[in-house]
Amino acid sequence: MSNSLTTTRYPTKNNHKDTSNIPLVFIHGWGLNSAVWQPTIKILQQDVDIITVDLPGFGLNINHKLNDYSLENVANEIQSAVGMPAIYVGWSLGGLVATQLALSFPEKVLACVTVASSPCFLSQEREASSWPGILPSVLTMFYQQLAQDTKKTLEGFLKIQAMGSPNIRQDIKTIRNLVMQYPVPTEQTLSDSLQLLEKVDLRNDLSRLTLPFLRLYGRLDSLVPKAAIAQIDDLLPNSDKHIFDKASHAPFISHGDEFNEVLLSWAQKHL
Repeated sequence: MSNSLTTTRYPTKNNHKDTSNIPLVFIHGWGLNSAVWQPTIKILQQDVDIITVDLPGFGLNINHKLNDYSLENVANEIQSAVGMPAIYVGWSLGGLVATQLALSFPEKVLACVTVASSPCFLSQEREASSWPGILPSVLTMFYQQLAQDTKKTLEGFLKIQAMGSPNIRQDIKTIRNLVMQYPVPTEQTLSDSLQLLEKVDLRNDLSRLTLPFLRLYGRLDSLVPKAAIAQIDDLLPNSDKHIFDKASHAPFISHGDEFNEVLLSWAQKHL
């Protein structure tokens, strides 16, 4: 294992635009890898510097193991690898990581963007005010399937992510073709990282954040239900948000043009 996570840098192609060399760092979601951002990078690289980083055990960092796969340790590894002030963009589980980075390293995270993410992914039905999220039974099913067939489990997860999208078959095909450029993570890595979706709850920590914060959602997302958006509004009242009306869990795939326009416009205000 190398001492640091591998990152990939994409310098802006627009040499005449003053971006102050502040990069956007993209963090992928559970089960996938940084290749999922390639269509986004192709467009945004015209205007901004970009860095992608695979989570420990995924993609280019498939051999980078963590003895304790905690959110704090993952955030520490990524911050150490990036090593400079940046705007962080995290999708799904990557959104949790980006939020933890903002909490742990406020001097390094200049702004934070979460995509189809939640400070607490697991449904909390026993609370006085129920919290919409992934049902525990769904996560239990994923744990059981991982032990039997890793690739089949990931295929099933891709279908859930695109569920509700008007172009579901094409979205699944696009994501699959992108992420299959890298080897499939081990069952242990997938199980360890899945626990973050099950156990992490950052809701009470969000009030500490004062940085610019953008939240992007798909209205048809089944993993981050639209009912959760209003509750997150209350937790982050000074944040900005945009909801992609006919998108599911991967709006940067299904609504690429709109996604890039919204993200770039917002980011340039904070570069």
